[in-house]
Amino acid sequence: MTKAKIELPPKLIPLFSDPNLRYLVAKGGRGSGKTRTFALMTAVMGYMYAEAGRSGVILSAREHLNSLSDSSMEEIKQAIRSVPFLNDYYEMGENYIRTKNRRVEYVFSGLRHNLDSIKSKACILLCWVDEAETVSEMAWRKLLPTIREEGSQVYITYNPERRDSATNTRFGHPEMLDDDGNVIGRCVVMNYMDNPWFPHVLELERRRDQANLDDVAYRWIWEGAYLEMSEAQIFKGKYEKKDFTPDPQKWHGPYIGLDFGFAQDPTACVKVWIHDDCLWIEHEGGKVGLELDDTVEFLEKKIPDIKKYAVYADNSRPESISHLKKKGLRRIAPVEKGKGSVEDGIEFIKSFKKVYIHSRCKETLKEFRDYSYKKDRLTDDVLPIIIDKDNHYIDALRYAIEKVMKRGMGLNINMADIESAFKR
Repeated sequence: MTKAKIELPPKLIPLFSDPNLRYLVAKGGRGSGKTRTFALMTAVMGYMYAEAGRSGVILSAREHLNSLSDSSMEEIKQAIRSVPFLNDYYEMGENYIRTKNRRVEYVFSGLRHNLDSIKSKACILLCWVDEAETVSEMAWRKLLPTIREEGSQVYITYNPERRDSATNTRFGHPEMLDDDGNVIGRCVVMNYMDNPWFPHVLELERRRDQANLDDVAYRWIWEGAYLEMSEAQIFKGKYEKKDFTPDPQKWHGPYIGLDFGFAQDPTACVKVWIHDDCLWIEHEGGKVGLELDDTVEFLEKKIPDIKKYAVYADNSRPESISHLKKKGLRRIAPVEKGKGSVEDGIEFIKSFKKVYIHSRCKETLKEFRDYSYKKDRLTDDVLPIIIDKDNHYIDALRYAIEKVMKRGMGLNINMADIESAFKR
């Protein structure tokens, strides 16, 4: 592009720089710049098609579109006006956008009721589906084969609501592969912090929502999290993000747990206190691919005074425990675990009035949001089966307080019992 410099959010540049992709997808929360960027890039691609002598349409679609006021037309017009050479290249009226040489024209359509008319459109060069979260699987099956011109592309933008929605299931993956293993699509997660031009007025709205909305709604609107508060969530309504400073003279603890990571899983460690019949998670430390020789040094930076206290670790790795003891964690010891330990540990955590998670413990907070029971695919009923994922920091938490649980202590815990339980 020699006409002018096109500025994009840095996170989206690799997506639009790969000419081999058929599916270019961005999902995330409000204020990320994804909609404006994709609107702009449809116009850029329209320019390139027309200059290359190709003729056809750019289809701008949404699930529901009763009139042009419901479409992305105004967003595309604003994007075109923001770039002088594009503004000179297109002509825009109340009901149309097209290149002045008439080779490329925008068509706006709803997918719910207009799929048959879309199938009759000739030569769709590019299709952009905005607000795509609610597009059904049947709509995708009918739409995608109509985008069949050589080198044609499909742009998809949405704020994810359900992790199992048709759109998210099809396109919400970092990479999409064809039958031969070739990368034909990528999905980038975009949120407000990824937008270098995030406006101050939206920052004020974001802070207001952060203060007034519940955590689930806030994260869905601004951080692209799934809008899930279902019965399948193991710790639904049990946890809360809260900054705090423990009082070692009055609080019980700290208790420290360590879960060893493997190739794709993080080594995870948490430091937790017990006070007022609540659990208080103060610090976390974790990393994927953390070498055993580097673990003690890493955890010392993340978990203050870790060497001073007992650390309870996964007993399936006795050689790792022995190694870390030699490296300086002299009070590290294995937990007992045993049959039913996961379920028992979860119920013990849930028996506390509340679990308060410090805002610095971002991964722990994420796991508390995502840790779930399995749901029946046909009935959507919650099953008494724990999904073994999103649980590394939670496992570390179970290890940290396992000895308290094993002593059969209820929530009216006294300091003498705690000291006895952890005496070595």
